[in-house]
Amino acid sequence: MGVPRWGAVVGLAVVGLAVERWLEAERDQLVLWLPVMLGGGIALWFALPDPAAWCVAVLLLVAGGLACLAAGQGGRAARALAIGLLTAALGLGLIWARSEWVARPVLGGPTIASFSAKVEAIEPLVARKLVRLTVLPIGKGVETDGRPVALPYRVRVNLAEADAPRLLGTGSIVHLRARLMPPPLPAVPGAYDFARVAWFGGIGATGRGFAPVVVTRSSESGAGIRVALSHHIVSRLDGSVGGIAAALATGDVGAISEEDSEAMRRAGLAHLLSVSGLHITAAVAATMLIVLRLLALSPWLALHARLPLIAALAGAAAAIGYTMLTGSQVPTIRSCVAALLVLAALAMGREAMTLRLVAAGATCVMLVLPESAAGPSFQLSFAAITAIMALHEHPVIRAFFGPHDEGRGRRLARGVASLLLTGLLVEFALMPIAVYHFHKAGLYGAFANIVAIPLTTFVVMPLEALALLLDAGGVGAPVWWLVQRSLDALLWLAHIVADAPGSVRSLPAMPTPALALMIVGGIWIALWRTRLRRLGLLPLAAGAIWALTTPAPDVLVTGDGRHVAVRTAAGLAMLRDRAGDYTRDMLAENGGVDGEPLLLADQPDARCSRDLCVTDIAARGRMWRILATRSAYMVPIAELIAACRSADVVVSERGLPKRCVPRWLKLDRRVLRRTGGVALTLGTGTVVTILTAGDRHPWRHPPVLERPAHIFRSRHARFQYGTSGFRADRGRRKYDVYAKAPRREGVAVRKTVPNSTKD
Repeated sequence: MGVPRWGAVVGLAVVGLAVERWLEAERDQLVLWLPVMLGGGIALWFALPDPAAWCVAVLLLVAGGLACLAAGQGGRAARALAIGLLTAALGLGLIWARSEWVARPVLGGPTIASFSAKVEAIEPLVARKLVRLTVLPIGKGVETDGRPVALPYRVRVNLAEADAPRLLGTGSIVHLRARLMPPPLPAVPGAYDFARVAWFGGIGATGRGFAPVVVTRSSESGAGIRVALSHHIVSRLDGSVGGIAAALATGDVGAISEEDSEAMRRAGLAHLLSVSGLHITAAVAATMLIVLRLLALSPWLALHARLPLIAALAGAAAAIGYTMLTGSQVPTIRSCVAALLVLAALAMGREAMTLRLVAAGATCVMLVLPESAAGPSFQLSFAAITAIMALHEHPVIRAFFGPHDEGRGRRLARGVASLLLTGLLVEFALMPIAVYHFHKAGLYGAFANIVAIPLTTFVVMPLEALALLLDAGGVGAPVWWLVQRSLDALLWLAHIVADAPGSVRSLPAMPTPALALMIVGGIWIALWRTRLRRLGLLPLAAGAIWALTTPAPDVLVTGDGRHVAVRTAAGLAMLRDRAGDYTRDMLAENGGVDGEPLLLADQPDARCSRDLCVTDIAARGRMWRILATRSAYMVPIAELIAACRSADVVVSERGLPKRCVPRWLKLDRRVLRRTGGVALTLGTGTVVTILTAGDRHPWRHPPVLERPAHIFRSRHARFQYGTSGFRADRGRRKYDVYAKAPRREGVAVRKTVPNSTKD
């Protein structure tokens, strides 16, 4: 018995020694894992369901870290693991504290209210002919019937351009009337979670404002430098070109049409519209070059002052000012921090562009805004820059693309090859994240960026800066013409690439664990330097296979039950033909379809009336029957119960009677209120919901203000929503108002039945 025991001890000692030797070889890379573990703790908070689980996770992480310190006996592995576990606990605690710090009550339900508010931010949406206001309500609002209603701390309202008063500016006090609703949850699994973004932004309601909007106290600052500069640029250029130029200068993308925005996304050029590393680098480099050249004109300064240090300080000021001008978005903050670290390294005579720079930038962002780690902006930004730095730090790549004593032609070819290789790597690095968040992956973006990045960096941005400078003297028109032509060329390139066959591949919603595996594998490959980095291919391949083999959902149901998308033999088909563009695009994207969804009533496998729709889907070796209601009219109870019994899945925006019992699943208003949007995969019997019973993240169950009643007035009666129809109060008698289906000759059969209940 002693030999196996001693053998195990010796084996563990050998393994421990091998690990120590490996970590000794990788000692310069260990610090790069600090932001990874910090982000891991933040991700753990999002993954775990409730405060009890968060407390247990923090305690386990801290206990594990302290145990490693106690039992490690000074080994590098124990210290590294202890620091990593404690950093993960710090990340979980940061995001939990942040969620509590920003906590604000949200509106309890839809309402129409008049209220006064202070304008906090103005965002022109020129392409949609809207102005988006972020306001801070003052006091309570007044509903249509004169009752007071409590409003949340911050509200976001869209106004028509014609309804926005001329004196509107940041800091002004306005009085307006708006239809408000709580921040919506994702409509279906995999869709954009605005409720989470609104929670961390302190937004408790969104809606649409109506004229008249009265400015009761104007602001001395007006709309702000950013808005004024965006208006100036848009006024100098035509169409979406003005919006792109404004995006390059101020980060404002509201003047770009949806068609051109979609072309930029499909061509892999959307990153040019988000002020990030490319724009900050250009601004810093231009500032340093101009300052250095101007100061060098003085011989005394050239001899007695450190001009590079002064130029670096000017570049840092330019980076900070540009970041504040463009709204301080996550990619801009990340790029600004990176630029400041680069300038500091240059001033100290150190190598600047390293993975340590990326790690420092990521750590700074997560310490201040830990919730940003869950958003696509943070993930795409740091995935791209990490891939670029890891590639160019590899000894083989550095030797091949480094300085060579060769002719101009070979140098140009080597530079083009470097740009192409970098673009391909970035495309592959960003593809899992883009598919997870946007359900689309571009295929030709690397080739488009070979032309677009130099065009934007060395032509468009310098010309735009020169045009703005010349506008101070009123002589910038010729340069604006050049900006127009160059951006026209950029848009032409975007449309050519976007319209190319196979330019975009649409995929259904990816499981979160599959993305996590790919991110872990990619980080492992990028951060280590020894041969063990190749082990990262295992989780990377496992996550990719999992994502690619995940079947598209057969049925998508929005949280209100009104919109249903069914996968038929011809493609994804929608239940209702009257759906907005956003709903159609959202269902198509989450269904893994590139293009417009079809209409279910037009499919040969469906049988639809104006009130009900039935379709059969083949899956798992059998036919599944889906029944859905299409209108708010009541169906005869006997017909409805018989249809429910013959169906496998029943979907309705109304509350269905208890005797409506399908063979598998009933999704009516009562069920959807608990589950939110639903995705069904019939082949595997998988049901994915937005809400789960144990999920206690604050935006899922936020504290709500006084819930306004769902009441509206007409000229003759006062109506209130009920569970099965409308209740009408007319005089001293009450009536039940309902309709039966099917209709006869296109006219609904309506009945009004008085009852004996008196007021």
